[in-house]
Amino acid sequence: MKALTYIEHGKFALTDKPKPQIINTRDAIVRVTLGSICTSDLHIKHGAVPRAVPGITVGHEMVGIVEEVGAEVMNVKPGDRVTVNVETFCGECFFCKHGFVNNCTDKNGGWALGCRIDGGQAEFVRVPYADQGLNKIPDSVTDEQALFVGDILATGFWAARISEITNEDTVLIIGAGPTGICTLLCVMLKQPKRIIVCEKDPARVQFVKEHYPDVLLCQPEECENYVHANSDHGGADVVLEVAGAKDTFQLAWKCARPNAVVTVVALYDEAQTLPLPDMYGKNLTFKTGGVDGCDCTEILNLIEQGKIDTTPLITHRYPLADIEEAYRIFENRLDGVIKIAVTE
Repeated sequence: MKALTYIEHGKFALTDKPKPQIINTRDAIVRVTLGSICTSDLHIKHGAVPRAVPGITVGHEMVGIVEEVGAEVMNVKPGDRVTVNVETFCGECFFCKHGFVNNCTDKNGGWALGCRIDGGQAEFVRVPYADQGLNKIPDSVTDEQALFVGDILATGFWAARISEITNEDTVLIIGAGPTGICTLLCVMLKQPKRIIVCEKDPARVQFVKEHYPDVLLCQPEECENYVHANSDHGGADVVLEVAGAKDTFQLAWKCARPNAVVTVVALYDEAQTLPLPDMYGKNLTFKTGGVDGCDCTEILNLIEQGKIDTTPLITHRYPLADIEEAYRIFENRLDGVIKIAVTE
């Protein structure tokens, strides 16, 4: 089968690999009907994910059809359409039982697919702990509607859930890339008093204006003053940092009011500094770490009810055979790209 493979630092290539097989009784084999390219894939390509293993098939955003299941997998069967969770989790360890599935203690727990074991930018993928990581897609929900459930939409949902948002809050979201938009959609479910999005890319600004006209917009250089002028208590009640750029972590805590919640959703290429003397007296609560993507059933229900729609994010479609060209478009942000759907 064809699979996009992490060859070495800076290089992916479409290669031929054997079709994956069931290894464990809790495995499933899924035929990938639709996938996508994530910024995290680019982090792997450029060496920002040290645990990524050269030789693996990349890709962790996908939906598909179950081909085969291990003997202990009872929640799905061959022929079912499913979402695939970005995280692998056993469901039995201390962290899984408390909903902290990103910290699953299994050797392949957390982000494994497309990082430490073969992922889904391929014709088929083996999913460990499939009884935990696969969710059936409702008949009324299309593959494109469900495509981001297992990763960036789960990330946005997790971020909104842990940020303690109330309907009296001013919420600042820094970054309107794909994960930023998914975070925005999930924050909107909380119905805060106002939402401000900080974004400098003109195409992304226009996208927010067109699709979410009630959201306030500002540029990074004016963000502090803008948030101060458009909030009730001298800053945002909740800040979600989804950009991961050079100065956006600092911008996040500066725009927060005293005693605010700052949720760090982004990945960074470089270490960030927490300047405690400058922050003294702000009494901020920081929430960080990998997504605990264990809300996929609830997210699928919300999609089925029409309360979440991520399909406008899909601006381009390429077959797997042309995935290297899709990467060129995505990595260089060409042609107004936001997300690319990779078809069979």
